[in-house]
Amino acid sequence: MSRVLLIEDDDSVRRAVELGLRRQGHEVRTAMTGEDGLLRMVSFRPDVLVLDLMLPGMAGLDVCRRVRETDQLPIIIVTAKGDDVDVVVGLEAGADDYVVKPVRARVLDARIRAVLRRADAPVPAGAAPRVESHGSLSIDRTGLAVARHGEPVLLAPSELRLLLTLSASPGQVFSRQQLLEAVWEHSYHGDIRLVDACVKRLRAKLGESRTEPRCVETVRGFGYRFRPA
Repeated sequence: MSRVLLIEDDDSVRRAVELGLRRQGHEVRTAMTGEDGLLRMVSFRPDVLVLDLMLPGMAGLDVCRRVRETDQLPIIIVTAKGDDVDVVVGLEAGADDYVVKPVRARVLDARIRAVLRRADAPVPAGAAPRVESHGSLSIDRTGLAVARHGEPVLLAPSELRLLLTLSASPGQVFSRQQLLEAVWEHSYHGDIRLVDACVKRLRAKLGESRTEPRCVETVRGFGYRFRPA
């Protein structure tokens, strides 16, 4: 049973989502504000955070950024339908996935279970060596750890799985849809913004940029590939 912290200020939405998740077998705690949610994180220590972006006081985006400063806890943001800008900004702030209102418990349950699978077992180690070196970047596939210039790089579950997926086949071009299926387990024609936002966050943490990629390279019109140093 997973532990879910739900931060949502709308009473009816909060109660409906909480009830639906409990019926799906999750242990749920709730908060109405971002400030209260951050406090509850300390005492409850959830496995996943479900976060509404539109909150009174501290905005959901600020909560997401605050959590990401010190924690790689999986985060799923909740947005109003059609808020495309909020989706992109939320993903770039560190969210692993998103759902739109009205929230359907079964959809949210599926997303929760998917992000937790990514956190628990990002990519099978297989026959890959324990530690790979790519210039200043080292990847420990067994220990699921990444370092740059010998310093640990803290990656969210989606970022880690994306890096492991790309680096497992250096030089191979992955389409965004292939990465959606491999990393987010979205087998349908999913939202490629998840991929692009995650690549942007990953590059930033690896000290790269879109104009100066060293490992994660854009193949215009196709997708991404890992370019070994």
